[in-house]
Amino acid sequence: MDAALLNDLIRKRRSIFPESYIEKPIEKKIIEQVLENANWAPNHKLTEPWRFRIYQGKALQSLSDYLANWYRENTPPEQFSAKKYEKTQNKPLRSDCVIAICMQRDPKESLPEWEEVAAVACAVQNMWLTCTAYGIGSYWSSPRSIIEAREFLDLADGELCLGLFYMGYHALPDLPGRRSPIEEKVTWV
Repeated sequence: MDAALLNDLIRKRRSIFPESYIEKPIEKKIIEQVLENANWAPNHKLTEPWRFRIYQGKALQSLSDYLANWYRENTPPEQFSAKKYEKTQNKPLRSDCVIAICMQRDPKESLPEWEEVAAVACAVQNMWLTCTAYGIGSYWSSPRSIIEAREFLDLADGELCLGLFYMGYHALPDLPGRRSPIEEKVTWV
C-alpha cells in the first residue's frame, strides 16, 4: 500500500453538494464498491450495524416528494420559505444516487448505542473516501425530515436513520482543505 496515496485521498475528501453535480450516471458496480467498502468499517463485537437504502432513477422522485412534503407540513406558515422548499425538493433530483444511512441496533444491546453510531460513521467515511477516489462528489446530510422518516423508509424494529448520503459526479476543481494544526489538539502524556 502506498501511504502517500492514502494521505492524499484523505486530505482531498470534501463535502460536494448536489447543486454542483453534473448529469452523469454512476455505474451500479461503483455504487456496489462504495457499499462494499462501507461494509469493512470497524465495529465492536462485529455487530455490523450499518444498513443502507439506495435511491436512484424514479426512486429519487419519491424521496424528493417525501422531503418537500415533510418540509411543507412541518414548517409554520410564518417560517415557510418557497426557496427552501424548492431546494429541498431539488436536492435528490440533482443527485444520481442518494443513500439513506441507517443503523440497526444490536437487539441484545451488548454495547453502548454510541459505539454503533460510531461504526456507522466509520462506514460513511469509507463511502466518502471511495467516492473521492472515483471522482464522485458526496455529502452526508441529516435533516430532521429523514431522521423522522421511520414509515417512509420502512425501518425495522431497532433501526434508526442517521441521514442521507448524496452522490453525483461534479466538475469542481480540487478544493483546498482547511484544518487548524494538529498540534493545537494533541497533548502528549
